[in-house]
Amino acid sequence: MFAGLPSLSHEQQQQAVERIHELMSQGMSSGEAITLVAREIRENHTGERIVARFEDDEDDSDNE
Repeated sequence: MFAGLPSLSHEQQQQAVERIHELMSQGMSSGEAITLVAREIRENHTGERIVARFEDDEDDSDNE
C-alpha cells in the first residue's frame, strides 16, 4: 500500500509526541492519542508530503 504522508520537521515531530503524552496524562489510551494526533496532523498539515510503502504482513505464506 502507498500513502502520502505529511513530511514533518523534527520540531513538528517533537510537538506531536508532546501532544500524545499530554493526552495520555489526561487518561486517553496511547492508541487513541496517536490516532487523534495523526488525524489532527493530516487535517492541518499544509507542507510537503512523502510517499511511503507499507507491507502487508498478513500473508506470510511466501516465507514458509
